[in-house]
Amino acid sequence: MNEQRKTVVVTGASRGIGHQTARLFLDRGWQIITCSREEAPTECGRDTNWTCHIATDLGDSDSVQNFIVEANKALDGNPLHALINNAGMSPKTPYKERLGCLNGNLDAWHDVFELNFFAPLRLSRGFAGALAKGKGAIVNVTSIAGHKIHPFAGSAYSISKTALSGLTREMANEFAELGVRVNAVAPGEIETDMVQPEYEMLIPRIPLGHMGSPQDVARSIYYLASDDSSYVTGTEVWVTGGQHMF
Repeated sequence: MNEQRKTVVVTGASRGIGHQTARLFLDRGWQIITCSREEAPTECGRDTNWTCHIATDLGDSDSVQNFIVEANKALDGNPLHALINNAGMSPKTPYKERLGCLNGNLDAWHDVFELNFFAPLRLSRGFAGALAKGKGAIVNVTSIAGHKIHPFAGSAYSISKTALSGLTREMANEFAELGVRVNAVAPGEIETDMVQPEYEMLIPRIPLGHMGSPQDVARSIYYLASDDSSYVTGTEVWVTGGQHMF
């Protein structure tokens, strides 16, 4: 660890928004600690700022605790300047339906909440001391689906993101005592692996006329983690191309 460089933890960093976020922090000189179910690509490990990648199942509380322990070992008593709670899931039933209030096994709802809600809470608690040392920031990745009915997002996913929005507000209040800011970004239609062909029908609802990119979300995350937003906490930034207005 280089004490002169800032350090960030990014979850779900193997693809999509998480991977682009990790790359952006790297490009701007931060050291990064990442996790995902998969190992990091070999080419990523060649970057000297990439401190470590720890394969982790964030849907399993024991695996989350192991990640917290190993990441804090990597920090070696140094401060943490940002935690990006990006990892999430939007599962389907065996019949390819989104998990709704009337369909799907309720145990699957528990799985969704374990990853989308409890993992960010566990991680925020686990890194609270290191974040306090760095007077750092937490950024939670929520969703437009957490605020309004979405035609392709199931109830389990949407409600878990609603809960994460509420958690962001409450954490902002409590973590302020540690000098740690807590905010969220709420993406709309972003071109990732979660987007299916039927999402094209939503483009007319987007005032800017196109889907966003993972880089669009990554830049908003970076802003909320950086000193440029040093007086911003308890805020949820819409990254939707204006879709949230309707």
